[in-house]
Amino acid sequence: MMITPRQFKNAIYEEFARIGKAVSSPRRLELLDLLCQGPRTVEMLAELAGQSVANTSHHLQVLRATRLVEGEKEGVHVRYRLADQDVCVFYQGLRQLAEAHLAEIESVTRDFLAHRGVMEPVDSEDLLERVRRGEVTVLDVRPSEEYRAAHIPGALSVPLDDLEQRLGELPRDREVVAYCRGPYCVLAVEAVEVLKAHGFRAVRLEDGVPDWRARDSR
Repeated sequence: MMITPRQFKNAIYEEFARIGKAVSSPRRLELLDLLCQGPRTVEMLAELAGQSVANTSHHLQVLRATRLVEGEKEGVHVRYRLADQDVCVFYQGLRQLAEAHLAEIESVTRDFLAHRGVMEPVDSEDLLERVRRGEVTVLDVRPSEEYRAAHIPGALSVPLDDLEQRLGELPRDREVVAYCRGPYCVLAVEAVEVLKAHGFRAVRLEDGVPDWRARDSR
């Protein structure tokens, strides 16, 4: 049976809306952000997102139903990954749209950072040149699994949980730049606090690896 133009348009926009419904949960957006860093098991995602394994599994199934993520059985565990890099690009575009139109994001971020004493992030373009010249020490303070999946060139892997025990490895005559998963990840914020408390000159880089890649491709 031939469908009408209106039926055709309704069907197409209904499919578009499936993506909107899938990402309408803040929990699912956080899971996409985490998966932009690399594949993870359900259990690890649940720990990083601060929610139960059951809830995390449910949210992942919703994302899987719209083919935004894929899951693969590994023994008794299921490891999830983004369906492709376009999903991360979509997430970043959504984040940037929200940042451009919702003043509340800047307000909440400013208040949080001001109370932690790390208001000023370092400019990533300037950082790149300083890294190339060997003028700064760049720390990736994410878990080592994420570092192995991808990292900013020249960065050292020093997970936040190991930072205090490894301070002796860091030169004190250079500024230390810490980064994690992006502008709303707090690992780098906490790393800067630790470094400053031990007498290091330290700043945080807002960019995560996906942001760095996006800048590099322009």
